[in-house]
Amino acid sequence: MALKKNLGSLLVVGLCTALSCALAYLTADPAARLLGLPALVSLAVLALAVQWLMFVPAYIAQTEHYYDLTGSATYLVVVWLAVWAAGAGGPGARTLLLATLVSIWALRLGSFLFRRVRQSGKDGRFDEIKPDWARFLVAWTLQGVWVFVTLIAALIAMTSTSTPSVDAWAVAGTLIWALGFGIEALADAQKSRFKADAANAGKFINVGLWAWSRHPNYFGEILLWVGVCVIAIPTFSGWQWLGLLSPVFVAALIVGVSGVPLLEQRADEKWGDDPDYQRYRANTPVLMLWPPKS
Repeated sequence: MALKKNLGSLLVVGLCTALSCALAYLTADPAARLLGLPALVSLAVLALAVQWLMFVPAYIAQTEHYYDLTGSATYLVVVWLAVWAAGAGGPGARTLLLATLVSIWALRLGSFLFRRVRQSGKDGRFDEIKPDWARFLVAWTLQGVWVFVTLIAALIAMTSTSTPSVDAWAVAGTLIWALGFGIEALADAQKSRFKADAANAGKFINVGLWAWSRHPNYFGEILLWVGVCVIAIPTFSGWQWLGLLSPVFVAALIVGVSGVPLLEQRADEKWGDDPDYQRYRANTPVLMLWPPKS
């Protein structure tokens, strides 16, 4: 039975690797090369390889403390390697803009998540899978896929050999990114302050942006990746329109898989019988920022 489960997990790892490389190959600019391969293929493999490398000490130490930090670091490594891959012509303004925006986001969120898991002592998502090396490897592999697919729109633009100059698309996308980044950062800061106040122990947060949305940080996250995609759109052609998968993928993960559903379940288990929470849940949007019902 254990062998069958391990083979199933390894099949998932292989499938994730194949799908990431296939997406990279389809959307790659054939003229952009890195390490002898289409640049996007090399970057997809790199995103996965970093996770596999970090999986080894994480499994040995039975810790998830560096999982989110590794994900954020991978974003930085991949985007700046894409800048370097621009070659003799040098990176254009759009490439540098995208690399800068992704880096600002990754540095802020990575450090925030790392501090949070260090303070709490553990991340409950990994309690059951850490002892099982194959399932733990799947978790790290999925993070590599998450990094690459989330970045696909930006990477298509950054590795394009015909990147147009900064235009109205770039300006509009940057403004959307800034709005999303501001919402996410403010929501995270408000929740941290709320939890740090001993008077709020055991309570759910319903102040600040959290009075307008049950998950405003996730709304900001989706919005900022929409902005990145908008900046990249003028570089798309042919199969590269698959770059639109970037914000769709982020939204699908957050709304349907690892974000909202898990937190909603935990909140219902903890406060489901609380009349105040029931009113908050009934009157406050799940994701979109909107004034609560009176």
